[in-house]
Amino acid sequence: MKLVVLVALALAAPHVTYGAPADLVSVEDVIPILRDDRFHEEDGRFNIEIETGNGIRLSQGGSPDGPNGAVYQAGEYSYTAPDGTPVHVKFVANENGYQPESDLLPIAPEFPHPIPQFVLDQIAKAALEDAAASKENDE
Repeated sequence: MKLVVLVALALAAPHVTYGAPADLVSVEDVIPILRDDRFHEEDGRFNIEIETGNGIRLSQGGSPDGPNGAVYQAGEYSYTAPDGTPVHVKFVANENGYQPESDLLPIAPEFPHPIPQFVLDQIAKAALEDAAASKENDE
């Protein structure tokens, strides 16, 4: 009896399709996937190659060579920014974190860079205070 009720309910349920509302998506908005190659090994190694019709490219690979099975990854991706600038980023992710490289990323100043005088003055003052405190503790 329960089976009959369950089947009847399933047949009576409305057929629902999921997706973006038709008025929000046009044929021009659909970007084709030109390439989607994924390679996964049982030992955790992987490689992904993706390319879309609007010029987005991703190439990424990795393996569980890190401590405690952490996955090291390396790859690159590229796309065109809304202002027309081509963006290309190479990256490595390992025990030192995510490390991107790109001509578009800001670069920290070379070290050693000049240390401002007020910083040197503060270091000297702290050294004098430490010496005075050390002298008081010795007495």
